[in-house]
Amino acid sequence: MVRNFKPEDEGKAVMTKDGETVGTVEKTTGAEIHVKPEGGLSQSIRRRLGWAEKDADTYSVQKSNVEEITDDGIRLKE
Repeated sequence: MVRNFKPEDEGKAVMTKDGETVGTVEKTTGAEIHVKPEGGLSQSIRRRLGWAEKDADTYSVQKSNVEEITDDGIRLKE
């Protein structure tokens, strides 16, 4: 099981299971992070992640959707 998010996780890269960077952690709130998506993120990846709203500044990701938290980034489950 993945630990709760900490303020130190802010600024970390958020990646798919395959290692593709999809955004950066803007804010942490215990069991949830708010991710600012990469500017060139394709619509197909946005849909796969449930980030279909184009005009949203950040998207929420629950701890249950995270595979691993490392010093370098946060890897999502898929």
